Amino acid sequence: MRDLILLGFTALCLAAAIRHPFAGLLTWAWFTLMTPHQAAFGVYGVPLNVIIAGVTIASYIVSGEIAKFRFDPLTVLIILFGGWLMIAQAFSLNPENSAIYHDRFIKTLLFVILCAQMAAGKLRFNALVWTIVVSIGFLAAKGAAFTFMTLGQYHVQGLSNTVLEDNNHFGIAVATILPLILYLREESARPIIRQGLLALFCLAVVAIIGTQSRGAFLSLIAFSGFFWLRAKHKFAILAGLILVMAPTIAFMPGKWTERMSTIGEATQDASFMGRVDAWVINYKLAVAHPMTGAGLRNSYEKEIAQSVDIERAESAKAAHSIYFEVLGGSGFVGLFIYLSLLAAAQLTAWRIYLSRANERLAPWKWRFAYYAQMSLAVFAIGGASVSLEMWDGYLVIIALVSALSKMAVTDGKPEGHALQQARIRNWRGRKRLKEILGETESPAQPAP
Repeated sequence: MRDLILLGFTALCLAAAIRHPFAGLLTWAWFTLMTPHQAAFGVYGVPLNVIIAGVTIASYIVSGEIAKFRFDPLTVLIILFGGWLMIAQAFSLNPENSAIYHDRFIKTLLFVILCAQMAAGKLRFNALVWTIVVSIGFLAAKGAAFTFMTLGQYHVQGLSNTVLEDNNHFGIAVATILPLILYLREESARPIIRQGLLALFCLAVVAIIGTQSRGAFLSLIAFSGFFWLRAKHKFAILAGLILVMAPTIAFMPGKWTERMSTIGEATQDASFMGRVDAWVINYKLAVAHPMTGAGLRNSYEKEIAQSVDIERAESAKAAHSIYFEVLGGSGFVGLFIYLSLLAAAQLTAWRIYLSRANERLAPWKWRFAYYAQMSLAVFAIGGASVSLEMWDGYLVIIALVSALSKMAVTDGKPEGHALQQARIRNWRGRKRLKEILGETESPAQPAP
């Protein structure tokens, strides 16, 4: 039954996408972030996301919306990073292995570029934010329910056969969307929606703790610290966080407390030291191939890892770090572009937030910029311990910042045609006002 419902709903979305490309983009985002087809066994393996992507891109071109494509620093950096990944793939030490991850990353970046271009206007923009929150939030609510039902005896994981299946990945992804939930709550006018988002926020916190992931817990602490430092009502915020986190932590079994207590004893933990070995191998691969690296995820290959460090190759597997994954896979140049993208997104959001004093800037824009900074900072911290560099979620947030930067420009002083139209409207308004008041234009004085 769920298969038929999913196929029927997808067909309706594709029909809408033919006329409205953004409908296809929202469907694409839903399939990318939530992967509903993975839970529908009858359509498992059917490339629905490829079909949706193809229809969306075709509609985007045929409708003429592609003519509105605009470059900005973030879009340029995304394109530049994608281009460098292609060069790195050309010099990959194992092209067949890295091709799988290369293709996946390129498709993700293409999707992100379309998000940055098509999320124009408040309605589209917030629709994409809602898609992120609902997609990840639904899984978080399920995770919280699982934590309560099992009394915290088992750790929460994401949907099987997805990038968020791992409990560490899932926990950090949920922590990343916490600021977006708060943004939507501020933007919602109806009390029932605001209350529902508050409940989702609390369930998301429970799900993060329920993952029993040390990296996710650190991300939660990072979010709490950023939110508290920048909040106006600090004591109220602190009390709220305590009311949510304290009972949940007390509810968790003793093994959860023991696991979290090992955060300060990382050098004595075999799992952490295995990650350090992987970091060293990726660094050495980058030193051996500084321009292009070894190719995406090639450091997982034992023979390639042994070529730079025989001893560590036995214990090293995944790099468990977005930074070392990019470093080992695309070299120092690739890492530089990647870090530039993250920094540029943070600075762009900060610049928009600082413009909140500008009366022409709509409040919702600087509010999103405020929360986007937190979201990207939380991911940057959590990403140091997971291999989530290909996750669409944080990249869509960067795309939203890119879209917001292009919209924020129109809130400044009008230029060109916009300035001319503004002058015409002002002239017509003054003329109409004079007619209403019964005034007439004074006759022109004859020349002396």
